[in-house]
Amino acid sequence: MKIENLRTEKHDGRARVAATVIWEDCGRPAHEVFFETDVAFSDSLTCDPHAFLVGCAIPAMHYGEQRVFIDADICPELRTGLISALTWLRHWFYGPDRSLVRIETGVSSGISEERSPRRAGFFFSGGIDSFATLLANRRDFPLEHPGSIRDGLLVYGLEQDDPERFACVLDSLSGVADAADITLVPVYTNLYLHYREEDAAQGFKFWGREFQGAALSAIAHALSRRLAVVSIPSSDNIPTDALLNRKQTLPYGSHPVLDPNYSSAELRIRHDGITLSRLEKTRMVAGSDAALQTLRVCNRYRQYKPGALNCGLCEKCLRTMLALKIAGILHRTRAFPVQDIHAALRLQKQLNPYYYLEMLPYLRQMGLDDVVRGIEKKIARFRRQRLLNSWRNKIGLFTTAAAVGMEPAYDLCETLAGSAVERIMT
Repeated sequence: MKIENLRTEKHDGRARVAATVIWEDCGRPAHEVFFETDVAFSDSLTCDPHAFLVGCAIPAMHYGEQRVFIDADICPELRTGLISALTWLRHWFYGPDRSLVRIETGVSSGISEERSPRRAGFFFSGGIDSFATLLANRRDFPLEHPGSIRDGLLVYGLEQDDPERFACVLDSLSGVADAADITLVPVYTNLYLHYREEDAAQGFKFWGREFQGAALSAIAHALSRRLAVVSIPSSDNIPTDALLNRKQTLPYGSHPVLDPNYSSAELRIRHDGITLSRLEKTRMVAGSDAALQTLRVCNRYRQYKPGALNCGLCEKCLRTMLALKIAGILHRTRAFPVQDIHAALRLQKQLNPYYYLEMLPYLRQMGLDDVVRGIEKKIARFRRQRLLNSWRNKIGLFTTAAAVGMEPAYDLCETLAGSAVERIMT
């Protein structure tokens, strides 16, 4: 992959930085990558090669490119960090036989003289995780501290690709941003939409497993003339509950071992909120009426209307309403036009235990036994489906082994039998 023709321009009344991406090995057509912001923030936008390198290296490895070349000087801190992140992703999702993409760039000698960033920012979606990042920062950092958040980045082109609906989100969060004394900075990019439009399901899988921390960091680098540190709100937490049966945070595209590796000497990337569970974050939101009234957790963004950014019936709305009910404040929020937990629960085919096991003891204490039974039933369905998928994959491996000779097939058969006994016993 070659990244070339880096440029600054105006587009539809907004400031834009862009580059051309040329694929060399996988046969994909060349395309443009851009980052835009409103003219009011044009002085903050910079045609930083770091933004394009971070935004393109992981897609390059994912699609089988041998290298990423950009004729620019790159901070050695970022370059070595990016190699570490790629190595982690290979370890999690590809295996040791997969070659790491080569990073071919020049090396910069230090911080650019034209930049003297003093501001801290964060990605502000209006969800539980991002509100928790803001509220914890206000609690822990004096306003005059350089780590005190001054900017909230709201991004168009990730899950949001409808201008009218994005305007609803921007309008909703503007008031709470003013109340929190932060500047809301809208950013527009096609960094992820390019892959999502080709295949929505595979694009979302790539985004979730590998790409989101790098994509967000790339956006931050495009604003590095303004920002010194940017926080990415964590959607996971360090396991502390035996019910979750996990000993480590799950491999994911935004992760505490990945995101800081996208930092340079000029811009530090933080993965924030990893010590708090979602229920603990929800309790933090309970202390802010402004946050409570402007929550946006729903992914059904094509249904957004002014003043109505949650459907109240999807899985994300369900889990948030349950957490708010446990906190005793569901009745206080106007963010959900429908607050029928039973109806929302009936609509879900299965539920991921990661999001719900933490809440079950509290729901039992509240006497919501029917809700508990419904959740447990759908968790069991999720686990059965996951087990079925696991065995489908193993059977596929067995079929491959059998096709190349009896000995490997026999060995794999023993492995499958042992795994079956282990699962039956547990």
